[in-house]
Amino acid sequence: MIDYKLLHALSVLITQQSFEKAANVLCITQSAVSQRIKLLEQTIGQPVVVRAQPIVATAIGKKLLSHYQQVKLLEQDVLPDIFADQPEEILAVNLATNADSLATWLVPAIEKVVHQHKISVNFLVSDENRTIDFLKNGEAFGAISTYEKALPGCTFTKLGDIEYLLVASKAFKERYFINGINRQSIQLAPTVAFDQKDDMHIRYIEQQFGLAEGNYPCHTVRSSEAFVNFAKQGLAYCLIPKLQIKQELASGVLINLLPDNSLTRTLYWHRWVLLKGAFKQLSDAILTKGTQALVQQ
Repeated sequence: MIDYKLLHALSVLITQQSFEKAANVLCITQSAVSQRIKLLEQTIGQPVVVRAQPIVATAIGKKLLSHYQQVKLLEQDVLPDIFADQPEEILAVNLATNADSLATWLVPAIEKVVHQHKISVNFLVSDENRTIDFLKNGEAFGAISTYEKALPGCTFTKLGDIEYLLVASKAFKERYFINGINRQSIQLAPTVAFDQKDDMHIRYIEQQFGLAEGNYPCHTVRSSEAFVNFAKQGLAYCLIPKLQIKQELASGVLINLLPDNSLTRTLYWHRWVLLKGAFKQLSDAILTKGTQALVQQ
């Protein structure tokens, strides 16, 4: 039998990314955290974490984390009925999302549910192609992703399409694209990527102009809101969701550089099959708001 105290230590260690920080959260010594992980590994007969930077769970460790998170979900749903006289505990929710959804429709989607329950939301933000990994690894109960296949023990629903436009300020266009946006002008104009693993802009530029990564200047900015500010301040041109810049387009603060060549990505809401209570309400709210905010085809 697996001791869930050991699984809890594993979960905290992966979240905190440090034995010292995990010890502080668990109110035990760093050595005790290490002993719990070793005992778990002895119990199942194989390693559950790769002790490196970052600390990552092994394949079996990921399965154990996913199992533990779902057990915690069931526990949080049933304990209030068993201990009705106890103060309601804060419900910790890990939710994986892309930065663009978080910057536009996601927060309004969950607002009502968060007000109704004692919930602390931890947004795990990554590129929409990689958010599914958080669900796959047991770190989140749901993920907004471009992945088009259900994971084991999970289900998914299409949210809709998000349209990206290649935009810049008027001053930027006059400085870099006065003779038009083409292969030659692109090589001199700075753009923006979310991080080193963000390939959306790279693939778009290669498709439109035949330029490979590294043949043009590129900022790295891990913020969807900062993308907009970079464009508005004339620091770069970039792909931004149309949903996020409706006012800027209408006022002329930002200009659509390629009106006939927008980029569309389809988003899906992945989540555990077995959802109860506040988790179920959060999931339903995300589905409702997401399908309203995104384009349906």
